Amino acid sequence: MGKNPDDYNERAGSAQTRRRGAELEQAILDAAWEQLIAEGYEHFTLDTVAARARTSKPVLYRRWKTRDDLLRATVRHIGAASAPSIPDTGTLRGDLLALLANANSTTRNPVAALVSSMLGSYYNQTGPTPAELREAFLSQRGSAVEQVVNRAVERGEVDQARLTPRIIALPFDLFRNEMMMTLKPVPDHVLRQIVDDIFIPLVTTQRAQWA
Repeated sequence: MGKNPDDYNERAGSAQTRRRGAELEQAILDAAWEQLIAEGYEHFTLDTVAARARTSKPVLYRRWKTRDDLLRATVRHIGAASAPSIPDTGTLRGDLLALLANANSTTRNPVAALVSSMLGSYYNQTGPTPAELREAFLSQRGSAVEQVVNRAVERGEVDQARLTPRIIALPFDLFRNEMMMTLKPVPDHVLRQIVDDIFIPLVTTQRAQWA
């Protein structure tokens, strides 16, 4: 009698609840994230993820042909699940500081965990670039910075003529650089420097700067 691998009865020393469809896929992606953070990219394989998810390897291969396919799916899944609430403090400065403070929390920022887990072995392996993984991470939720900057434009706080994609990305580019260089949360005074000394003067009107 044939078996449906999606109904695979995982064996981990005791009976397991059968999982199907979206429930099974979410459980696999959660296990994949746990495997990546626990042992790094070097030990991130379909075999190790299947074992951690307590399912069969064919179940994974039907969904993802390579470990990099699984890696991208895992990052997209975690990115969508960890989308931050968009702050609305009434000012661009307040919104940006709130976003950076949220990202700076080691318990709320999966990117910090991702960087820490992959940095040691990632660059010795062939795989997606960090930029590609960031794009996958943001693909289901969009850019929070763009939303707070657009709101600041509507308030007349920002000179829209000064905005370019590179400038809009600057606060978090600087934040990621600090994080990657230390693998620690970024100090609050550095967050304020990014916002007050670098970004605000670049994008705000003279009237808004002196308000």
